[in-house]
Amino acid sequence: MLTASDYRHSAQRLVEPDVWDFIEGGAEDERTLAANLRAFDRVRLRPRVLAGVSDADTTVSLFGTGYATPIGVAPTAYHRLVDAEGEVATARGAGAAGALFVVGMFASRTIEDVAAAATSGLWLQLYWLRRRDVMRTLAERAERAGYGAIMLTVDVPRMGRRWRDMRNGFTIGGGVAAVNIDPAVMASAHERDEGRSAIARHTADTFDPTLAWADLAWLRSCTRLPLVLKGILTAEDAALAAAHGADAIVVSNHGGRQLDGAVASLDALAEVVEAVGDRLPVLFDGGVRRGADALAAIALGARMVLLGRPPLWGLATGGADGVAGVLRAATGELAHAMVLAGRPALAALDRSAVRPSSLSGADA
Repeated sequence: MLTASDYRHSAQRLVEPDVWDFIEGGAEDERTLAANLRAFDRVRLRPRVLAGVSDADTTVSLFGTGYATPIGVAPTAYHRLVDAEGEVATARGAGAAGALFVVGMFASRTIEDVAAAATSGLWLQLYWLRRRDVMRTLAERAERAGYGAIMLTVDVPRMGRRWRDMRNGFTIGGGVAAVNIDPAVMASAHERDEGRSAIARHTADTFDPTLAWADLAWLRSCTRLPLVLKGILTAEDAALAAAHGADAIVVSNHGGRQLDGAVASLDALAEVVEAVGDRLPVLFDGGVRRGADALAAIALGARMVLLGRPPLWGLATGGADGVAGVLRAATGELAHAMVLAGRPALAALDRSAVRPSSLSGADA
């Protein structure tokens, strides 16, 4: 297992087909899912030579916590669909790699159990529910358990049409559940309906599509933790996030799982970074599959890069060791690329490390 792709091939053989489609699928015709990957194919790196670089420093710090790698684990739901230990194993794997793990709201292990297994930083991700009391309780539990931030996903007023899940009638079953939330709130996620996704039905039942910028003040009042907004793709929204007190933002199109035809995350990164300047850190997810992808995103202004699907491939293949393997492989590739590019540390990665003309081509 040398690359994330190796773990992907292994995981596909081990995971049930409908679960695989849930993990791998995107919205509708999956154009944005494909665009996320193609965007990195257009980037060309500009290596500097005779720079005297024999090793690369991949360490980074965010909100006062240091990490061995800028490559972390993005929030995804129901890890027990692919491994019996679920998010507990993911936390152990992320800790072994010195990486950030953002635990999903719909985790299949308790917030507290994940924290007990973690040896690196944890954040908790939330969606905006109609039941604000549920959100407040989760934020308070995360703060008590030592989590370092709350990440609010802001791009799901309703769930994207995911044809794969609809054709499969995908339903959360097999004893897997979002154990941090009242079962009554989660009931529709477990009710099978042929030709429909139970996840989409549950989202329609429980998510509040009226969320607006002014509502963020309420969430900030629930916790002293930093607030990170995930799902920003435009300069306009980046500026509004900064104006409304976000402590960081994540450039993300939800892995191509929401608005099909939306801009690739990488193509949105530069304008978002320019819009916020030094006011707050920008993180990134969407299509990163190798260390050179991470290098490109960091050169364009991302402080950290989050992986969604690859850690699940590792988890399915080898539990905690598989998660650590995916993260270490990507970090090793990043360090190798930094040496070859003549960049000794992450701070040395700036726009001069990529060819600007390669970023302006339209995605066919």
